[in-house]
Amino acid sequence: MTKVNTRIATLTLVAGAIAFATPSLAATCGKGSFDSFINDYKKDAVAKGISKRGLAALDGLKLDEKVLAADKRQGVFKQSFEQFSGRMISSSRVSKGQDMMSKHASTLKKIEQQYGVPGAVVIAIWGLETDYGTNQGKMSVVRSVATLAYDCRRTDMFQNELTEALRIIERGDLSMDEMRGDWAGEIGQTQFLPSSYMKYAVDFDGNGKRDLVRSVPDVLGSTANYLKSYGWQRGQAWGPDKPNFDVIKQWNKADVYARTIAAFADKLDGGKSAKAAETAKEKLTPDKRAKR
Repeated sequence: MTKVNTRIATLTLVAGAIAFATPSLAATCGKGSFDSFINDYKKDAVAKGISKRGLAALDGLKLDEKVLAADKRQGVFKQSFEQFSGRMISSSRVSKGQDMMSKHASTLKKIEQQYGVPGAVVIAIWGLETDYGTNQGKMSVVRSVATLAYDCRRTDMFQNELTEALRIIERGDLSMDEMRGDWAGEIGQTQFLPSSYMKYAVDFDGNGKRDLVRSVPDVLGSTANYLKSYGWQRGQAWGPDKPNFDVIKQWNKADVYARTIAAFADKLDGGKSAKAAETAKEKLTPDKRAKR
């Protein structure tokens, strides 16, 4: 994920994941050493059913000062839609997105049949989040969310994210070493927090694992499943003031980012879905012309 994307997406992921947070967890943030915090957290994790396999990911874990510094650098995003979209929807990114639409056409067709989400939308998200999987981040997800859990600003949320990260390891979807992402703990080619990974990730390639790091079908299918779960309406348009725009804002609540996703998807789609939705709407609208 680019630095700009990280700053925006983290604000949204934090807001979206807070619903999964469990208040008043056992480990007390900010008091004592990081090691003592992790030891206290382990007791709570055991009570929540985390096994030795999951807990082993915490062995030797150290606080990451770079994560805390990055979190404190977050600021209000001030670019206009024109500025942001003009930079993010580059000609090369559009061209590559069109290639991806063609390359994964059969998978995208199956995804739209199952979830109702057009391929252009999931490809646009994929391109904006990690440039089609090429920039997923290199930081340890477990270390990042543990560090943010130790920090007291959002400890309940990130203790929950840490628990969900350990559950991903327990399930066998990814190993600790494979769980690499950006500083706020985002995982994979469309950057799911661990709680979203556990709730929305799907095994779309049918190999028995939900792999959002390496499996493109899993990545695209899971992204569509996320959108469907937030109310995506099959056959409806997604631009501002359209039925599905609010769903895109559930992916990222920053209006500038959501509008950029919608605009990018329009470019990849050639406006066909928007036109089809308008045509369908017109057919459902009673003819109000005056009778002669």
